[in-house]
Amino acid sequence: MSPRAGLDTHTLVLAAAEIADEQGIEEVTLAALAARLGVRSPSLYNHINGLQGLRSLLAVHGLELLNAAITAASEGLKGDAAIHAMGQAYVDFARKHPGLYETTLRAPEEGNSKLVRASEQVLSLIIRLLSCYELDAEDELHAVRGLRSLLHGFAALENKGGFGMPLDTNISLNWLISAFIAGIRSKSSNTGTGQ
Repeated sequence: MSPRAGLDTHTLVLAAAEIADEQGIEEVTLAALAARLGVRSPSLYNHINGLQGLRSLLAVHGLELLNAAITAASEGLKGDAAIHAMGQAYVDFARKHPGLYETTLRAPEEGNSKLVRASEQVLSLIIRLLSCYELDAEDELHAVRGLRSLLHGFAALENKGGFGMPLDTNISLNWLISAFIAGIRSKSSNTGTGQ
């Protein structure tokens, strides 16, 4: 059976991303995707390797979009300004693409070179932005984990309606990132860096 004209892997991934963002990642099924595209489920196998293959493609797509967003936000900036811009863009991405964002969270499985590469691009950017604080290699990785945890925790709580008080969440996020920066400065070998 030949693939349907006009149907390709990119189209499937975009449609699946829409379902994820509108209804949640758990609602991304082959049946739901086929219904959205007006095709029968078996025709999807001409383009993807089942549901697991689709979720892997979604993760790559999500990481590529996330990387593009945080790269654009931090371009031309350094130090504290770059960390603030990247952090805001990270949370904004999670706000705009809640389902797709979920696919970016797992560490990539070995052997999936596209997913590993997409994940490493995000990680490399964060490491590069943190390099001005002159942390040693181990502390730098702890800082990356800490920053990702901070941004993810904030995005997850906000997404689930966890911030009910009448305060601007962007101000809270800015405050939190500033507190994180103050913490990594205390670990830095040169307290005058990061300006």
